[in-house]
Amino acid sequence: MNVGFIGTGSMGSLLIESFIASGALGPTEIAVSNRTHAKAQALADRYPGMRAEYSNADAACGADYVFLCVKPHEFIHVVQDIKSVIRPNQTVVSITSPVLLSHLEGELGCKIAKVIPSITNLVWSGASLCIYGSRMDDRDKKKLESLFAHISEPLRIEEQYTRIVSDLSSCGPAFIAFLLQQFVDAAVEETGIPRADAQKVAANMLLGTGLLLTEGQLSMEDIQQRVAVPGGITAKALKLLQRETDGIFNQVIRTTHDKYQEDLGKVTTLFYGEEVNGQ
Repeated sequence: MNVGFIGTGSMGSLLIESFIASGALGPTEIAVSNRTHAKAQALADRYPGMRAEYSNADAACGADYVFLCVKPHEFIHVVQDIKSVIRPNQTVVSITSPVLLSHLEGELGCKIAKVIPSITNLVWSGASLCIYGSRMDDRDKKKLESLFAHISEPLRIEEQYTRIVSDLSSCGPAFIAFLLQQFVDAAVEETGIPRADAQKVAANMLLGTGLLLTEGQLSMEDIQQRVAVPGGITAKALKLLQRETDGIFNQVIRTTHDKYQEDLGKVTTLFYGEEVNGQ
């Protein structure tokens, strides 16, 4: 397999590292390019056999999959860079939510997919959110999902739900880590427990809770009910949390969606010159 990665920033490098570590891809199967060539070369130097190309077109030429791992406003420029070398049998994969399948299908005469990864893929966990363009048949979808199955659980979703599932899967680790950090900080401040001890306990608690929800097949309500004895310590604390956090995640979702719509409008303007039906 030949795979090109355009963009070696946070998520691009995460995917490359995860695929190599999991055995899904070997370094010799990968070509990378980046706006700053030195960054692509630095990544290639870590993995002998990986090719750091000077142009996006060279990274894309002949690749089975071309991953576009750049910021939304850079997409139109990257698409223009690779347009002349892309062939119908290739698959271009965007990992950026505000770039629509229709944006890319309108410019590139090949198969188009969108896959939203998560930082959890770095430890071969979490989901990869898979959204497919009209030129992808079932065989194409299964082949791409088999690649991502090495580092995640591929989940097919509809494009209209891109933002909310990204909130849960991709933004979620940051949100939960923030809340856990507040919990640990409070524990240290209120009791003097060594921070390293509190962090270790909290991290293992989070891992165990995730396993209860997945392998243990407990629901979130089940966990609360089984931990919170009526009239007990946990039940009293849960009432406080319910009161103080009421509606907070509604505000979080509205914030991410507002930013998404702003970015989507800008991307659409770059592709079409004007926004179309609010998109």
